[in-house]
Amino acid sequence: MVESSPSTRENLEGDFQDYEKDIRVRNYRMCGVLAMVFMLVGCSLDWIVYGEAGVREFFGMRLGTAVVLGIIRVLLGREWGRKFHRPLGIAMAMPLIISISWMIYAKNGSESPYYAGLNLVMLGAAVLMHWQLADSIIIVFLTLTSYFIACFANDQPINRAVFFNNVYFLFVTGVFTTAGTWFYNTIRFSEFQLRNDLDKNRSELESANLKLADNYAKLRDLDEVKNRFFANISHELRTPLTLLIAPLERLMQKAGQLSVEDQRDLLATMQGNAMRLLKLINDLLALTRLQSGKVNVKTHRLSVPEFFSGMVNAVQGVAHDKHLNVRSKVADGLDLIQTDPEKLERICLNLLFNAIKFTPEGGIIEIETSRVDSWLVIAVRDTGIGIDPAHLPHIFGRFWQADTSSKRKFQGVGIGLALVKEFAEAMGGSVSATSAVGVGTTMTVRLPYLAAPEQASVDEKPADVTDDDDWLGGLHREAALHSTTIHYHEEKVNGSSSGARKPVLLVADDEPDMRHFLKVQLGEQFEVLEAADGKQAVEVALAQSPDIILSDMMMPEKDGLQVCRELRASATTRTTPIVLLTAETDPAKRIACLSAGASDFLNKPFSMIEVMVRLRNLVESSLYQQALARQKVQLEAALEQVKETEVLLVRNEKLASLGRMSAGLIHEINNPLNYARQGLYLLRDKARLLTGPEHLDYVDTVKDVEEGIDRVVRIVSDLRGFTRHTNDRTGSFDLAEIIQMTSRFFAHEFKDGIHLSVQIPEGLCVRGDSNHMVQVLTNLIQNAIDALRTKTFISPDIPTISIKAHVRDGEVTVLIRDNGPGVPDAIKSQIFDPFFTTKDVGAGMGLGLAVCHRIMTEHGGRIDVRSEPGRFTEFVLELPLSSAINTIE
Repeated sequence: MVESSPSTRENLEGDFQDYEKDIRVRNYRMCGVLAMVFMLVGCSLDWIVYGEAGVREFFGMRLGTAVVLGIIRVLLGREWGRKFHRPLGIAMAMPLIISISWMIYAKNGSESPYYAGLNLVMLGAAVLMHWQLADSIIIVFLTLTSYFIACFANDQPINRAVFFNNVYFLFVTGVFTTAGTWFYNTIRFSEFQLRNDLDKNRSELESANLKLADNYAKLRDLDEVKNRFFANISHELRTPLTLLIAPLERLMQKAGQLSVEDQRDLLATMQGNAMRLLKLINDLLALTRLQSGKVNVKTHRLSVPEFFSGMVNAVQGVAHDKHLNVRSKVADGLDLIQTDPEKLERICLNLLFNAIKFTPEGGIIEIETSRVDSWLVIAVRDTGIGIDPAHLPHIFGRFWQADTSSKRKFQGVGIGLALVKEFAEAMGGSVSATSAVGVGTTMTVRLPYLAAPEQASVDEKPADVTDDDDWLGGLHREAALHSTTIHYHEEKVNGSSSGARKPVLLVADDEPDMRHFLKVQLGEQFEVLEAADGKQAVEVALAQSPDIILSDMMMPEKDGLQVCRELRASATTRTTPIVLLTAETDPAKRIACLSAGASDFLNKPFSMIEVMVRLRNLVESSLYQQALARQKVQLEAALEQVKETEVLLVRNEKLASLGRMSAGLIHEINNPLNYARQGLYLLRDKARLLTGPEHLDYVDTVKDVEEGIDRVVRIVSDLRGFTRHTNDRTGSFDLAEIIQMTSRFFAHEFKDGIHLSVQIPEGLCVRGDSNHMVQVLTNLIQNAIDALRTKTFISPDIPTISIKAHVRDGEVTVLIRDNGPGVPDAIKSQIFDPFFTTKDVGAGMGLGLAVCHRIMTEHGGRIDVRSEPGRFTEFVLELPLSSAINTIE
């Protein structure tokens, strides 16, 4: 363990005593309770040793000692008592020492057995009260002194052996008490010191961890800035590289085949993007030199009015494209100054182009120059979108951008304002910004004002500047102007037109040069639509339904990933191929493209040959899939027609088979019926031979047989009419008669507990084929009976089939309703499909309702179903009314 200095140890011991105070006070109060209890309980010892006289002699003293101990315990619970806990702790032992010493004096002196009580006092001091070492020594000394006084003050002679024995044990107990107290306090202090060291180390570790976490957060922020910078710089480099390599590839591939105008267009695209690359590289190199401190300020004479007039003229072309008003204002008296023209130009151009970028059409930009004391103050004001106050402290940071997403509206790498700050500080000045969101921004540059010497001419060229330097400087200046101009050239969304039908391609890119180049190169094979940002891309795609989409990854409003997601969510563009152009080479970005729904992706810079091949393959595959989808729809329609034809064939064959079977049965039944009728005639004739009750019974029996035979005759007649093959849908029939005839087919069912209710107006005639209508009614009643058999009815509810009809608007509506289990909502739309059935295998083919639907359609009618599961099913038949009947209520 590390040794502490004296002052530190003193402070630590003071802290230890403060820490132990609460523990000691708590122990003192607990010992007070124990001492009070055992002092009073000691009366039992007086009774055993000295009898009732001993109790009377010492009870008052014991009670007084307990009261004093109680008072001291109460005082230790007060704030004052806590402050003086050490004196009170010693005072708590004194009543015990005095009372026990008095008992020794009163009872036999050195031979008194009460000397053991003094041992208990010292033992309690060591074990329970945990006094400090000095306090323990005081208590031991007071205990021994009190014992000596009690022994020598007694009148009885001292028994030397007993006295020495008692003193020896008291002394040994005192030594052990003192040693125990010393060991206890030493151990407790060591523990406290270790705990204090541990707390200090923990605090230091926590502080170190906080610093480490802070450093980690800073490193993480720097890593995010780095990643963002590389993502932006990759996009800013790869886009102009693409527009250099792709046109160059086109020129080499089509050498001698391109017109002069096409060649000029490609060369202009290459030159513009080369200048753009040059400016970006110059900015990065300048920022690197400024960061390393390797910057030389070269001052020359400069005419302030001419310089700032030239700055305004330099950006007028860009400002005109955005319909902006740019003007310069120079304070009176400002003429010639001594400064670095190159760096001042870089500062002014960056601020002006920044203002142009963030100012909407119709805005005003003003650059004002004045002298304030010894400073040249340049203020660039605009009426643009403004800057959020929370962003103002960061705008001059390197690579900082307010919007770092891939769908930001304003592109760049975040070094323009950083260069302004670095150049201003290198020239001994500063830059600041004020802004109001929606109102505008003011950038203020303060540079040292240096008056120009009189002897040199303004246009004098420095001795160290050569013609080559002039040419290179002019090239750099042209790059700064040209590369920014192409960023603000606006094009409207449009499409090329062609007489022949070509696949429609949507090109979405926020770079006008890129859109123009792709449109020109792909226009031979595609009809090209254009979109300037992600929002327009989605709108044009949903409105025009192109055959394929070629989109940039980083665009304003919506990036390529969001465009993919929204188009994949729409039914009209769900299968449209989408190819993303991206400057990202990270595999995670590629997976993100595919996960968002992109069909393919191309890295910048790309080859136009590869672009054409991929687009052609994807669009051909898409068109082929569309053709397959159309053929699938046609085949499904044909298959449905085949199924319907099969239903008709099955129905006709079923009717034909039933007709052949019925014809044979009718022929076989008619002859026995004729014999039965002749026999009934003879039986009726024999009735006259009987008299009395026998005659009446005989007549009733013959009548019952005759009614049965008549019923068979009617059924045979109905069956003959049903099996007769007709197809006369222009005829008419009595609906009540048809329903009555059909119900006779199910007479046995109605006798077995199913109640039939028929409410049909008399004389209600319907136009159509009666045999077909019998088939419809038979199928529906049979289905109702089958459904009723599957339901358990509780009295008074009974299985019921009701058939009702009414006339409305020239149509007859027939309602066939049962109180069975009903039809589930999930299958209502399927019950009229051929071969659909809910019955067990072998119980039905699923053709009954399909046949009913077909017959009703052929008759110009309609069939529908209404149902409430668990309560009822009702089939609604709508048939044309016969022209012979006008209105039947």
